[in-house]
Amino acid sequence: MATSEISKKNLVDISFMGLRSAVGVIFIVAGTSKLGNPGFGGFLSSLGLPPEMQIPIGLAETIPGILLIIGVLSRISASLLSIIMLGAIFLVKEAQSLTGDGGYRIDLILLASCLVIVAAGPGRVSLSHIVKKLPRFIH
Repeated sequence: MATSEISKKNLVDISFMGLRSAVGVIFIVAGTSKLGNPGFGGFLSSLGLPPEMQIPIGLAETIPGILLIIGVLSRISASLLSIIMLGAIFLVKEAQSLTGDGGYRIDLILLASCLVIVAAGPGRVSLSHIVKKLPRFIH
């Protein structure tokens, strides 16, 4: 393999790690803020959802965010987060405006980022890739 091919592969892998990390951090912060915020239950009620959904929604953002950062179950985690972003766009913001107050542009960027992770996988800089490369006798 030529040096430039190795450099390109390394750049792609580092890029996927950066994408997974950025998306993961955003969802960890968003999810944990929902877990400790009593006002979020009231917000859910205003959407017609039971306030008891606060904990499952918070965990559904936090846990996949952590898994994305470490690179385990990345495609499944990104799929779950994609569903959450579709809910944010269509249920919460009602897909009314891309920009301005209540705009869904950031939600759309997060959705697209999650879909890239679903399609491409975690890359070589991930715990799942490292585990695959361990010698057979360790498994």
